Amino acid sequence: MFRLATYLKPYTLAIIATLLFVLLQVLGDLYLPTVMADVVNNGVLMGDTAYIWRLGGFMLVVSIVATVFSILASFYASKVSAKFGFDLRQSVFEHVEKFSLFEFDKFGTSSLINRTTNDITQVQNLVMMILRMMVMAPLMCVGGIIMAVNQNKSLSSIFLIVIPVLIIAIVLIMTKAIPYFKQLQIKLDKINLIIRENLVGVRVIRAFTRTRYEHKRFDEASKSLMDTAVKINQIMALAMPLMMLIMNISTVAIIWFGSKRIDIGDMNVGDLMAFIQYGMQIMFSLLMMSMMLVMVPRAQASAQRISEVLDTDPSIKDEQNYKQLAQANDAILTFNNVSFTYPGAEAPAVEKLNFVSKSGQITAIIGGTGSGKSTIVNLIERFYDATEGEITYNGQPISQLHIQQYRHELAVVPQKASLFSGTISDNIRFGKQDATDEEIKQAAAIAQADSFIEQLDDGYQHEVTQGGTNLSGGQKQRLAIARAIVRRPKIYIFDDSFSALDYKTDAKLRAALKSNIKDAIVIIVAQRVSTVIDADQIIVLNEGKVTGLGTHEELLEHSSVYQEIVNSQLSKEEQI
Repeated sequence: MFRLATYLKPYTLAIIATLLFVLLQVLGDLYLPTVMADVVNNGVLMGDTAYIWRLGGFMLVVSIVATVFSILASFYASKVSAKFGFDLRQSVFEHVEKFSLFEFDKFGTSSLINRTTNDITQVQNLVMMILRMMVMAPLMCVGGIIMAVNQNKSLSSIFLIVIPVLIIAIVLIMTKAIPYFKQLQIKLDKINLIIRENLVGVRVIRAFTRTRYEHKRFDEASKSLMDTAVKINQIMALAMPLMMLIMNISTVAIIWFGSKRIDIGDMNVGDLMAFIQYGMQIMFSLLMMSMMLVMVPRAQASAQRISEVLDTDPSIKDEQNYKQLAQANDAILTFNNVSFTYPGAEAPAVEKLNFVSKSGQITAIIGGTGSGKSTIVNLIERFYDATEGEITYNGQPISQLHIQQYRHELAVVPQKASLFSGTISDNIRFGKQDATDEEIKQAAAIAQADSFIEQLDDGYQHEVTQGGTNLSGGQKQRLAIARAIVRRPKIYIFDDSFSALDYKTDAKLRAALKSNIKDAIVIIVAQRVSTVIDADQIIVLNEGKVTGLGTHEELLEHSSVYQEIVNSQLSKEEQI
């Protein structure tokens, strides 16, 4: 919790103003019962109407002023807590953006979403309550005790019994509740995970008629969350009746012993009324603190989860003395004896990789499922660092380059096309923010996307829904390819991005790429032989190792693995 308190430093003046307004409000509230005692003792009992009006008017002014201070305190507390939440959410989001895939796998997407939204809201609400109630309650309690003692010292001894009993009850309740609050946040993560999987995979779930199974899975997770929430509410439900019982007993005791003191002339009626008011203020301040303490365990659990994210250093980050990217007319990407093992895996995903890819050269990577094709793409993008060996770009190890500067040299078309809500033009321009309309149209033409775009009523202004659900798989892939082309990078990576295209469109696209991209490195990862057949060099992978490297004709002669792939896809005539 203290780790997150640093985000309040910019708002120190606003916090001081809030505390000052709260103090002034409390002073006004504490002063009113004393004035009321004077009204009763010297006005009502003496029948002095003018005195009643005079002090009554004064009480009204004090009440209005205290109300104004209360409004100002609430305004500044709300402002500080909202800005605190904004800064913290911004910081968490920016920090998560720096995470490598390893950190995303560690936390999980649903948990990161929950930590950035629900957890920060919990802490933000606590900050709001601390600035208002957790400051007001102790002031009211201490001030009430002082004013009550000032009214009657002997009667104040009642609080020596009541307050410790009340504090012990609060501590016992909170000790039981704290462990459940931590469980509650974990179970919220589980709910978010299931909801996210259902929303993203709704087509698959319905296609396989697994709706009932998903309902059951959600019901189990929801019931588990409900049981924990009920447990917490059952424990916390004891708080209010117990507090009210103690308060009522203390009120009865005050009236009982106070009336006896009035009988013997040791106390005035007005003083007893003021004492009862102070007793109520003390009790309510303790009740307020107990209700605040309900929020503390949950906010503490949330703060701990947020701190876990902020304290996690990205495994892929810039070195302190990173090197500036060397500018060269011809780009060269080199794998030098590169091996990579995923965290927790028993065997390397790729092992002893050696190849060179140059500008104006198309390098194709082909292999069976699990052969390491996507791992190579992740290593080139530097989503992971090689566990052995070295990847260099223009002679410089990519691990020593500035990450953003290096990635600016890349354009990636992922295996699963990811589009964003907005127009088709916006999605293509995502690759280059300052791209002109002409550049967008040219990129779409090379990607063979212009044919279907021009048939749409709105053309390039056609709205794309979230995830591109209003477009076919082939249309989404062509837009993703256009987005990469408009960037005009030094390295193009097509990660099995032609799989949703028919053979005719695939051939047209590859021909357009070859004629329009002559000064960049092109890396194509594919399953289909027809996609890689014209590449300048083909890398054949098998179980993470390079088993063949050369042109189509060379590999047909020397690589048995490539021959098996070709024979499974092409006829003898097509091979020739």
